[in-house]
Amino acid sequence: MLSFQLTDEQREIRDWVHDFAEREIRPVAPEYDETEEFPWDVIKKAAKVGLYSVDFIQQTYADETGLMPALVAEELSWGCAGIALALTGTQLPVAAIFGQGTPEQIATWIPACYGSPENPKVGAFAVTEPEAGSDVSSMKTRAIRNNGDWVLNGQKIFITNGGIADVHVVVAAVEPELGSRGQASFVIPPGTKGLTQGKKEKKMGIRASHTAEVLLDDVRVPADCLLGGQERLDAKLAKARSGEHSRSSVALKTFEMTRPVVGASALGIARAALEFSLKYAKERKQFGKAIIDNEAIAFKLADMAVEIEAARLLVWHALWMSRNGGEFKKAEGSMAKLKCGEVAVRVTEEAIQICGGYGYVREFPVEKWHRDSKIYTLFEGTSEIQRLVISRALAAG
Repeated sequence: MLSFQLTDEQREIRDWVHDFAEREIRPVAPEYDETEEFPWDVIKKAAKVGLYSVDFIQQTYADETGLMPALVAEELSWGCAGIALALTGTQLPVAAIFGQGTPEQIATWIPACYGSPENPKVGAFAVTEPEAGSDVSSMKTRAIRNNGDWVLNGQKIFITNGGIADVHVVVAAVEPELGSRGQASFVIPPGTKGLTQGKKEKKMGIRASHTAEVLLDDVRVPADCLLGGQERLDAKLAKARSGEHSRSSVALKTFEMTRPVVGASALGIARAALEFSLKYAKERKQFGKAIIDNEAIAFKLADMAVEIEAARLLVWHALWMSRNGGEFKKAEGSMAKLKCGEVAVRVTEEAIQICGGYGYVREFPVEKWHRDSKIYTLFEGTSEIQRLVISRALAAG
């Protein structure tokens, strides 16, 4: 049974993460936004206190309601979405390894993605290509068997932690003629020759998060780096050759697992903007009264609050469904991500409007929050792709 009453443990962890975000993330957020450097210092502090670790990920995802990952993501993003993504970006490759890997691969590679408290590492999940964004079936990166190993060649773009990660999980085509059904995921261990970082992107927002090309030039990995193993891949390919329908690719299955939590991150930005603009509206006086006393401002704030609460319910429902009902049969994950991303953009835009000219300058943080929010309508599936997923689920139902 779904309850909206958080447990004592959930509240305790949420408040602990919020405190970390307030003390360690918010004060340095403007600096990292300006320099676009990766926040290793924050990663190290988070690792030292146990916030960035395998144990913490296991604890949050073991939550019986499924809500804990969203609580954590919202608080971190309330601090700074870019730094939050630096802290949570490793969860994408971890989700791929956990969802597709053998028990041995899970035990080996998930801890390797995080490193140790004394020497933290990050992981990367490489899917997107110049001609294969939402259309993952157009992927050109190839993986070919050679003397018992796998050899990968290709180019990935817009990869979170790309090139600086210790462990990369790369999705590649093994039988291109089968489209997305002919793809597999590979772990690229640290120090593997042939994997290099290409261009680092200069972004509109989430600038503390590292986004770069990943170039693969005859990257050779042993057979046990194929996630799930050869037997499972052979069975999947045989099913695809026979024409049996497969619901989604390995890449899309990974994104389905993470979309509600991505939505929660967007809500963290929206909530920060609402809190700031509400405080400003109470303090800013025009024509002899606080501007919140004007319905034009008060109604904006009311709508912002309603949209945030509604979007959060979609996130919580999707995570509860995932924990209690298996896969999303009505595109609940896409619904949550779609709503949250668009709410974040709208709420931050309204926050700028409420703050007037101050909202447009860097003296106030709302312009940064607006820049940060836009990515949530783009990555892990654009808003248009989410609508496509949802509409297909409706048609199939």
